[in-house]
Amino acid sequence: ALVRRGGLVGGRWVETAAAFPVQDPASGEELGRVSDCGAAEARAAVRAAHEAGAAWGRLPAKERSARLRRWYELMIENKEELARIITAENGKPLKEAHGEIVYSASFLEWFAEEARRIYGDVIPASAKDRRVLVLKQPVGVAAIITPWNFPSAMITRKVGAALAAGCTVVVKPAEDTPLSALALGELANQAGILAGVYNVVPCSRQQTAAVGEVLCTDPLVSKISFTGSTATGKILLKHAAGTVKRVSMELGGHAPFIVFDSANVDRAVAGALASKFRNSGQTCVCTNRFVVQKRIHDEFVEKFAKAIEKELYVGNGFDAKTTQGPLINEKAVEKVEKHIKDAVSQGASIVTGGKRHSLGKNFFEPTLLSNVTTKMICTQEETFGPLAPVIKFETEAEAVAIANAANVGLAGYFYSQDPAQIWRVAEQLEVGMVGVNEGIISSVECPFGGVKESGLGREGSKYGIDEYLEIKYVCFGGL
Repeated sequence: ALVRRGGLVGGRWVETAAAFPVQDPASGEELGRVSDCGAAEARAAVRAAHEAGAAWGRLPAKERSARLRRWYELMIENKEELARIITAENGKPLKEAHGEIVYSASFLEWFAEEARRIYGDVIPASAKDRRVLVLKQPVGVAAIITPWNFPSAMITRKVGAALAAGCTVVVKPAEDTPLSALALGELANQAGILAGVYNVVPCSRQQTAAVGEVLCTDPLVSKISFTGSTATGKILLKHAAGTVKRVSMELGGHAPFIVFDSANVDRAVAGALASKFRNSGQTCVCTNRFVVQKRIHDEFVEKFAKAIEKELYVGNGFDAKTTQGPLINEKAVEKVEKHIKDAVSQGASIVTGGKRHSLGKNFFEPTLLSNVTTKMICTQEETFGPLAPVIKFETEAEAVAIANAANVGLAGYFYSQDPAQIWRVAEQLEVGMVGVNEGIISSVECPFGGVKESGLGREGSKYGIDEYLEIKYVCFGGL
């Protein structure tokens, strides 16, 4: 009932002459074809969003809140179908897809509440005949460009904040997973979100550059929010500079996971398993480098290997036993193979896994490497797959140096039971988010974002709505 094939522009479903296939990454079979929107549809969506902006922005905050709340309720009522859409087009296990839908809906709930808390200020004036006010107003049309790995949550985390602030949006979902964005559009219509407030322009890989350029250069677009690779983010930043648009970006990560001698090794292994292998390692905050202190190194590797072999099950996402679904496509598998081959050629040892799974070309065995050094590619760039390389270290300073030796800084994790060390390392890690004795840290209440080349701005939390608001100073004189 929620599967749609056309774009959503101005509240209407728009069919285009051309369509592109959406494939099941587990089987390679075609799930269906979706309208291949181009520059013309993108411009129309921007105009529709601009025209809807005045009416949406003038709605009382309480009314915007109520409609967002209804959208949230509809997501929860339809969570089973929404989860099945995610598993079909993304491949992640159905249990994880259910979790994503609940997480995704929670952003609409959170920002429905935050819509009524957009406060300004009254500032004491320096002259007795003046009053000084600060207002917060919506920035306008926001272009929302999202990735395939969380095809629902990456939309609502941005759109919930934008709509709560009074902005309107044009969403360009990833070409691999457009069905989730379109399903959200159907529910937005049902929830009473005004026509033109939530627009979706799905497109093929061939049309992506043209659509992206329109969204980043059209003068009617005031804000760009992008989640994806650092390389693509830099291209979008260059486009946005021409009209000096507001920009927030959540870009690539390369998360370190440090295990100090004082750590509870069993808890560290449990956290490592959760952090590394969620969505088959295809998350921006999943661990990419395990850095383990010398005294407990061997124990950690042995227990981690046993946990991988015992608790992880590779299979189709619709199989109830599955914890590891397929990677998104064969290109992703080839990157994992490349990283393993490079590491082994330089002396790394495969403890478990290490090759494609017999289920199909997009499936890969969860893999653990030991004897890893910082000269190997897997410790220098993000793998985005089920590969866990372990580096041995001796001192705290060495571990922090390894963790910070990256041009990105999204998330970082470490396990320690030394209170002084916990404060030192948490403050020294060059990342936007730190998990201390925790492997899963994402939460609607907490600010999500990174430092260095991992991006600009924050999403979620009370801070997320500020990304969609302008501050206006009003000086009221002659009193």
